[in-house]
Amino acid sequence: MNRIILALWAALAAGLALAHPVHAQQGPLSITITEGVIEPIPFAIPAFTVETPGAEGLARDIAGVISADLVGTGLFREIPPAAFINPSLPFNSAPTYTDWTAINAQALVTGAVAVQGDQLVVKFRLYDIFSGAELGEGLQFAGTVAGWRRMGHKVADAVYSRITGEGGYFDSRVVFVSESGPKGARAKRLGIMDYDGAGVQYLTQSGLLFAPRFSPDGSRVLYTSYESGVPAIYLLDVASVAQQRIPTEAGEMTFSPRFSPDGRQVIYSLTNGGNTDIYLTGLGGGSTRLTSAPSIETAPSFSPDGSQIVFESDRSGTQQLYVMSAGGGEPTRISFGEGRYSTPVWSPRGDLIAFTKQNAGRFHIGVMRTDGSEERLLTASFLDEGPTWAPNGRVLMFTRETQGAEGAPSVWSVDVSGRNLRQVPTGGMASDPSWGPLQP
Repeated sequence: MNRIILALWAALAAGLALAHPVHAQQGPLSITITEGVIEPIPFAIPAFTVETPGAEGLARDIAGVISADLVGTGLFREIPPAAFINPSLPFNSAPTYTDWTAINAQALVTGAVAVQGDQLVVKFRLYDIFSGAELGEGLQFAGTVAGWRRMGHKVADAVYSRITGEGGYFDSRVVFVSESGPKGARAKRLGIMDYDGAGVQYLTQSGLLFAPRFSPDGSRVLYTSYESGVPAIYLLDVASVAQQRIPTEAGEMTFSPRFSPDGRQVIYSLTNGGNTDIYLTGLGGGSTRLTSAPSIETAPSFSPDGSQIVFESDRSGTQQLYVMSAGGGEPTRISFGEGRYSTPVWSPRGDLIAFTKQNAGRFHIGVMRTDGSEERLLTASFLDEGPTWAPNGRVLMFTRETQGAEGAPSVWSVDVSGRNLRQVPTGGMASDPSWGPLQP
């Protein structure tokens, strides 16, 4: 099944659609790529086996998280339990495959839940119904009862990876700016949440701050704050919520920070005398200037291997995207379409650069190859900006703001094909998302 769904992703990335899956009596599921419509893969999740008394609610809730994760990708469709021929399937029993082919299930997820004190164990198995075999070996995850949602995300990641051949992204977190108050005087604070908007927690008090960026390991966050009266870069430890100001080159303001791939350095923009350039600093200080032009250079982002930097500049007269060596030097322009380009960010896979584009009064989130070829616009609205990549490089989050005096920002996601556009529930106004890595 994995090789077939890899073709599915290749089709999505190429902007193609998929016809209905072709079913065979024996052998793995196959999919024919056409110019038809995407047909989500039907899957079933029977009630999880409860191995210890009193865990019925947890078993039901964990299965619900797994289902929501898979359905939320737009690649899967859950078959309702009312359609099951045999709604009860003990975890240690092999399925009767004809019971599931009869309702057109293509994948079957079974599980078991056990609780001992505050410890939780979740087991699962995944079956390919049409090949009549288990897909991979059964796994189990252990954690705390309080972390039951993470257990569901971990199972969903494993199921997603086995079927698609891609890395998962459900057991991850997003840091963002939570906003409140009237449009002209918004109070802002840093929030952190699960990728699906659950479990929101706040990391700072209200103030004027923006553009948080996760460290590669997800333990720290860089952001820009007016706490000192002018924009400056701060570092926050997620676990302790301790903050410190990052020492930078002296200037009128410093902003737009991002970590290097190894987490040891910070790249940022500095404005001095009306000129804005890109600098690199260690966490303890010692800045190096990377650009030197009478123009605005900002929004830098490293390639995953740390060898290159993409950034935006108006050196050509309008905002465009450029790539240069991580050590500086003459950059190469990579954007040549109509309109203005900004906020570039390199995919964790290294194959694409996402960006914001403004053209003809509309804003778009788009992607292009790292040489600027194959540009594709994924969204369009009054104001879409600031893309951030999922850990597997297949989904983007961004800020969308509505028009008018009552206009408000919210966080949205879209897959790399431009399909499955969804609002992420944050419980209030939110902007500037930064997607962190998979949690350990």
